[in-house]
Amino acid sequence: MPELPEVETTRRSIEPTLAGRRIVEVIVGRDRVLRRQPVPELFVPRVKGNTVTAVGRLGKFLDVSLADGISLVIHLGMSGRIEHHPDSEIPHARHTQLVLTTDVGEQLRFVDPRTFGFVAALDEDERHLVFANIGRDAFTDLPTARELREAWGRSRSPMKALLLDQKVVAGIGNIYADEILHRAKVHPLLRGEQLTTRRIATIHAAIHDVLADGLRWGGTSLEDLAYLLPDGRAGQFKERLAVYGKTDEPCDVCGRAIRQITVRQRSTHFCNRCQREPRA
Repeated sequence: MPELPEVETTRRSIEPTLAGRRIVEVIVGRDRVLRRQPVPELFVPRVKGNTVTAVGRLGKFLDVSLADGISLVIHLGMSGRIEHHPDSEIPHARHTQLVLTTDVGEQLRFVDPRTFGFVAALDEDERHLVFANIGRDAFTDLPTARELREAWGRSRSPMKALLLDQKVVAGIGNIYADEILHRAKVHPLLRGEQLTTRRIATIHAAIHDVLADGLRWGGTSLEDLAYLLPDGRAGQFKERLAVYGKTDEPCDVCGRAIRQITVRQRSTHFCNRCQREPRA
């Protein structure tokens, strides 16, 4: 958290503010946020004075292209969010890790209380290393059902873990993995090697549909409000979650109580009637 819908919602929100703008001031709140920068002293010189040519995303990463070939890569971690402030005089929130001021006086601020996120200004080779183990984007470049079958079909890992593995499909995290498996009626402990062609096709469709729904409602803001849209609004998809965070509540489809288990150290929510337990 934030996952693909939250990061894409953020990207769409900040693109009008950043695209074509020159960054005239850069303030780094804590050195820890630069821990993925190969040479931390290069971060500010690479960003300050540079012009943004595109605001992209891959999986859970914001990937901002600058005019001289540098990529400003931002990962929001577990608790990060981007704030947009048309007025630079507004006081900085606690845990502000980075402030970018554009040539029209607007600011984007990266706020990250738990400091698991990072920013980096990377040349082409450095960017390649950061993204070397990141798979295809789950929304804009989702592998075909056949390609997913080839990637997952021999695996003994459970489906929950396979969806969370960013090496094949990038962008899905704990919330949306639970929602995808419920939508597809697939038990989270079903192993990759147990997948049928029909189940793969169902999971493939559910990935697109659940992520599209998350985007439609601005992502998921939980009770801690760690994720908010850049304008301060909360994402509304929480009200439409089917299983995540709903332990012991009735399933919207069948009425049976939602169960919670741990899969590979990740809390997992599912309906044991809609998502039948796989045979050993």
